[in-house]
Amino acid sequence: MRLIRFGDTCHERPGVLGPDDQRIDVSAFAKDWNEEFFDSDGLARLDAWLTKNVERCPIVGDEVRLGPCVARPSKIICIGLNYVGHVRETGAEMPKEPVIFFKSTTSLCGPNDDLIIPPGSKKTDWEVELAVVIGSRARYVAEESAMECVAGYALHNDYSERHWQLERSGQWVKGKSFDSFAPVGPFLATKQEIPDPHSLGLWLSVNGERRQESSTSDMIFKIPTLVSYLSQFMTLLPGDIVSTGTPFGVGLGLDPPLYLSPGDVVELGIDGLGVSRQRAVAFESLGARAS
Repeated sequence: MRLIRFGDTCHERPGVLGPDDQRIDVSAFAKDWNEEFFDSDGLARLDAWLTKNVERCPIVGDEVRLGPCVARPSKIICIGLNYVGHVRETGAEMPKEPVIFFKSTTSLCGPNDDLIIPPGSKKTDWEVELAVVIGSRARYVAEESAMECVAGYALHNDYSERHWQLERSGQWVKGKSFDSFAPVGPFLATKQEIPDPHSLGLWLSVNGERRQESSTSDMIFKIPTLVSYLSQFMTLLPGDIVSTGTPFGVGLGLDPPLYLSPGDVVELGIDGLGVSRQRAVAFESLGARAS
């Protein structure tokens, strides 16, 4: 199954994509794709419900906005320096353990929403990433059983403001948590849709020029390792997002570095997980909407 959320910001409703990418409203079945849904065997229940009821579900027009494919989770956990090529372009040492940081959950937004460049930002950067959505509570999980805790996968752009991430005390969360810095979607693909998440092509373009192009096979720490590792330090809750790192080609790694400006258009995709598009706008240009 492929799960979507559609509608205005903060008023999204749950849906699924049909075989022909038709958007189907399933709000008669669930309130949202949230912790309660995943924690109650929601995917299996939804599958059974659709078998009997899909023909009676309303169709959603393509003009309707897509929201993030899961409701605001308890945590957005990100893994830094997890692709061999990205480590090399930054000049960092290969990590011996996963590098962990968080994004504020208020950075979550729809896959095609505008990227809002923060006031005073000069170094807003892009990062295409594979996001893992947790499907069941995970605490002290063994690596061998970690995939049982995964609900599915989604496309994520881990936007980063490099000055505040790296040059102000080196506290990454400060450069990662601005509003609109975590577009996720267009849809959540369940595990059955993605047989091997470690062999997916992923790419990102800025203004039509390809900047990132790699494969999830370049990951240093694979998904079972990451889920197990994180569960040793915190309880992962259903609906939590684990973003697994970015490949080479970020703006920071170019010579000279290149960052985003208002008017730039970023497009990205992962095999089997669709494509998203964000247009960069200045915070100041939003006027009354920025308050």
